[in-house]
This record gives sequence, structure tokens and C-alpha cells, in this order.
Amino acid sequence: MTLAALGVAIVLSCTTRLNVGLLAISLAWIIGVYVGHLPLRDVTAGFPIDLFLTLAGVTLLFSQARVNGTLDIVAHNAMRLCRGRVGVVPIMYFGLGAVLASAGPGNIATTGLLAPMAMATALRMRISPFLMAIMVGNGCNSGSLSPLAPTGIIVTGLMNRIGLSGHETATWLYNLLAHAIVGFGGYLVFGGAKLLLRAERFEATGEDALERSLDRHQVLTLVMIAVLIAGVILGRWIPGGLNIGMAAFTGAVLLSLLRAADDGDAIKSMPWGTIIMVCGVTVLIGLLEKTGGMELFTSLLSSIATQATVVPFLAVTIGIVSAYSSTSGVVLPAFLPTVPGLIENLGGGDALAIASTMNVAGHLVDVSPLSTIGALCIASVPAGDLGRRLFNQLLAWGLSMTVVGAVLCYVLFAL
Repeated sequence: MTLAALGVAIVLSCTTRLNVGLLAISLAWIIGVYVGHLPLRDVTAGFPIDLFLTLAGVTLLFSQARVNGTLDIVAHNAMRLCRGRVGVVPIMYFGLGAVLASAGPGNIATTGLLAPMAMATALRMRISPFLMAIMVGNGCNSGSLSPLAPTGIIVTGLMNRIGLSGHETATWLYNLLAHAIVGFGGYLVFGGAKLLLRAERFEATGEDALERSLDRHQVLTLVMIAVLIAGVILGRWIPGGLNIGMAAFTGAVLLSLLRAADDGDAIKSMPWGTIIMVCGVTVLIGLLEKTGGMELFTSLLSSIATQATVVPFLAVTIGIVSAYSSTSGVVLPAFLPTVPGLIENLGGGDALAIASTMNVAGHLVDVSPLSTIGALCIASVPAGDLGRRLFNQLLAWGLSMTVVGAVLCYVLFAL
């Protein structure tokens, strides 16, 4: 029944104006308590507190940067950096995401830092927010399996346990290659080619044509953002680590105390509807995992796999599960340890190819709005019809990656 409830929520999110997060919370309560006879605390335990704090903290800090005009000037200067060539801007953000995520912060932290600036730039330069989200999301995700990144460290430990040690660099580069193929493919298909071929350059008009400089409040805001970036990069050497959401809250508080930004206006401009949407759906996903719905679904797909079809079937299975669950926290820890037994049951196979399929397929779908990467992109655009449209576009993109991922993994690892 939880699978059916999830299907209803997804359909209604695409066909009505109802906030699907509110619907998901209601369905989780009714099904979990009155059908599944679970205690209410077990249902509400699925609320993603860490995700909520990350979304709220990061969007608050960058809302302050938006209301005091800092992001506007940063977006203005981004046009200069690319010399007015609109088509180069999404490519620039893909590269920034890949480099920064690989350096240590990982995909989620890097997206939290880059998405607000990237989406503000897209709106200012009349670039499709969907196109920019594809490039930012895939750019940041391409560095997620770096040996220095949190998810890369998790995967390295899991692969060492199943006898696949020494493949850290290959794992990172395969994932980077897959996201580059998908990201730039989406860039060309969804308007990037037209942006590159446009002969004219973006020229500022009116007030934007005037010389604009940062005031001391905006300089302080940029310094706070820079400190946050440095803290995320160096977080592994900080005792207790660094949580980007809590760090962002602290930065926002300091900006308010120093009167660099109005926290009241910033809170009002935060995309609360989007935050409720993503967190609410996650509650229903948590119930789905608790009641065994995902295990049932994946076992049905896995039972028809053969040695010849295991790569595409696993790519589809893991892609679907990962679209609604945590790739690093749930999917990979659950699936990677099964590689030796799976090969034994199938009568043979390439362990590294199967493990690489799991790693790549699990991450390709993570630009979905039901994942943190996509959610951060949506949270970085103004609330309303634009955010809702971007939600539906990224949902279709994320689900399509289950098929694209299967084809790509088959080409990379099975042929």
C-alpha cells in the first residue's frame, strides 16, 4: 500500500497545485498508524531532520545574501567572468562543482554552496533554471566518489570489505565520466547548443550598465560565505566535523547581529513550500523502507536478472530505489555487500563491473527533487510556479536517469 501511496503522491505532484509534501505526510500517518498499526513516533522518525537543517540553514544564509543585494552583484560579475557568453556560464558551474566536490566537501555540501549563486545567475541571464540545475547537480555529483569526499570514503570502505580494494581512483573517474556524459548531453539537448551558437553577447542595460561595487555589508556577506566554503573543505580536520546546515545558521546569525542583512526579510523569502515538499515526501519514503515495500520491489526485479543482464537490471533497480532514498546512507551500504553472493548465485561475473554499476547508477538519479541535490537547486529559485515547474522537470529527469543509467552502465561495464 505504501508503494501505491507513493505513486499517488508523484502523480498528484505533476497534475495538481497541492504541495505533495503535505499529502505525503498525511498518507504516511494514515497508512502507517491505521493500516500498518505502527506507533506514530515510528512514522515521524522518517522526517529528515538533517536534510531540513541543511536546506533551512543554507537557504537562510543565501536568502540574506539575496535580500541585501550580494547575489545580484555576484551574478552580475559572473557575466563578466564569462565575457558575456551566456552558454559558457552553465559549463563554468559544472566545472566548479566537479573540482570543489572532489576536493573534499562532497556533492551535497558543494551543491548547497553553489546552487543559490548558479540559479540566481541563470535567472539574471535568462538561462533555463532546469538547464542550470542539470549542470550544477551533475557537476557536483561528478565529484561525489572522490577518495577525499564523504561518499567516496564510505564506498571505499564498503568495497574493501568485499575484496575490491585499490580501485578508489577508478571508481571516482568512472562516476565523473558518467556525469559528464549525462550532464553535457542534457546541456546540448535542453538548449545549451543554442546558447553557445548565439552570436550576441549578454549586455547589461539600465542600472546594470553602471559601475557597481560591493558595500561593506555585501563584502561581509561574501566573507561569511567564503568562511563557510573553507570550513566545509577543511571540515574533516575540525574536531567533531562541520555540519554545513548548522554552520550556515551560525553565519546567518552573525550577519544579522552585524546588521549586514535583515533576517526577517530573509526568512520571509525562504522557499518554505519547497522545503515542506521535499521533507514531507521523505517521511513517506521512510515508511516505505520501514514496511518492506522497497525490499519487495527490488527483489522482484533482481529475481529475473541473469549473468548477461545483471548490469542493466541492477542499474534500473538501484536507480529507482536511489531516486527515493539516500544513495550513500541506504542504497550503497545495502547493495554493495551483496556483490560476492550475487556473483556466486549467477554462476560468475565481474565484481568490479557490478560494483561500479551500483555506484554510478545510484548517483545518476540524484538530481531528482526527491534527493538533496535536486532539492537544493529548487530551493534556490523563487517560490511559486517557477519552483513547481522545476520540481516536475527534475522529477522527470531523475526518473529518466534510471533508463539512461542502465544504458550507460551497460556500455561502460558490460560490453
